[in-house]
Amino acid sequence: MTTRIFDPSRREVLAGLLTGLGASAAGLLGGGAGPLVTAQLALQARPATLALKPGQPPTPIWELAAVSHLGNVRLKRGNRCEVVFRNELPVPLAPVWYGLTGPATSDPLRGRAPTAPDATETSIISISNAGTLLADFRLFEDGLKQPARPLPIIAEETDRVAVDRDEVLLIEEWRVRPDGTALPPGRDPKDTTPLYTINGQTSFELSAAANERLRLRFINGSQRTVLAIKLESHDVRVMALDGQPAEPFSARSGALVLAPGARADVFVDAATSAPFLLHDGKEARQVGSLSVTGRLERRAPPVPPQPLPSNDLPDQLDLRGALRFDVALGAADAGWTRPANFSTASAPTFRAKAGRTIVLALKNPAPITTVFHLHGHHFRLLDKLDDGWKPYWLDTLAIEPGQTQRIAFAATSPGRWLIESVLTDWAAPRLVRWYAVE
Repeated sequence: MTTRIFDPSRREVLAGLLTGLGASAAGLLGGGAGPLVTAQLALQARPATLALKPGQPPTPIWELAAVSHLGNVRLKRGNRCEVVFRNELPVPLAPVWYGLTGPATSDPLRGRAPTAPDATETSIISISNAGTLLADFRLFEDGLKQPARPLPIIAEETDRVAVDRDEVLLIEEWRVRPDGTALPPGRDPKDTTPLYTINGQTSFELSAAANERLRLRFINGSQRTVLAIKLESHDVRVMALDGQPAEPFSARSGALVLAPGARADVFVDAATSAPFLLHDGKEARQVGSLSVTGRLERRAPPVPPQPLPSNDLPDQLDLRGALRFDVALGAADAGWTRPANFSTASAPTFRAKAGRTIVLALKNPAPITTVFHLHGHHFRLLDKLDDGWKPYWLDTLAIEPGQTQRIAFAATSPGRWLIESVLTDWAAPRLVRWYAVE
């Protein structure tokens, strides 16, 4: 990835950020300096507030915001995107992308320093696959003074998908003190109350017309909790998981179970008003509603949706010839470290030649559920007997205490890539290791 760092004044950045984006693209067009930039994205790390408790002042938080887009950020598969990132917060930060595959993935822990406070960095990334992506600061949470909101990124398919509406539903968890302030993850949550929001609202409402086909992109933007989200009285048709198309299937009882950072794209044909119910493993609560009014006239009755276009991941994996490695998640003697202490000078979890199939046996030795995230590749969850795999791809997996899950992926992207492990405990540290594809 090509990166250049400069340090203009605050006034210059805020006044000319979007102009600079257009000028840099024009320079590439005129000068032929590398492949053509086809999209621009201006991001800011900045302070913000969120109304979490009625009758109390808004809660101070930090956020990753797209100042170049009104509404959701929408890029297209195949875009070569120039990203201008401005850090308006008092600690070094960089956006970390979840869901991108291939060597162009932006990763600030593999040799590139995060952006200093009051500084700006420009980088080029390639949008190699369509899907629901996420960018956030979770690898820097040791230095966060406030909890930080992530930024959903939609990478659209090249051809239009047959839906009437396309909506993002970002679910977040907060640990709120009695005075209305919120606690960042990785700290003891004593004397705090858990609160949940959808798109920053404690009571979210989505309006639709009867017969509208909705594409709902659910994102578990929480930092530690596995969440189940349910839309009652509807067939919730799962079309993609973690940004990769799946063989369409109906969610059981209309409920999706998502690990922190996981994403699910579903199709819903709006039929009747219904609540969104959220379950955090302890209790169910209503966090929003689908309000259906009127009627959308169709030229034909709705038909079952066709699978989303492929992102060209392999149809088959060679499990018999796979390299196999055992990985104990979060084990103190296995090389796991906090991101702030990470170095690629440490021993890798494993090395593999490009083109090989890798099978990892992921063991959770902890007494509570642990979440695993793989950077650089998507994987298949293997059946218990290793005689096949589930009909979807993932990059994030929650593993129950004492359990072992096996995953497989094709090592198609040379480089040094991170893996993450974090307990589903608000006070637990996020831990990382790395692996090499050569």
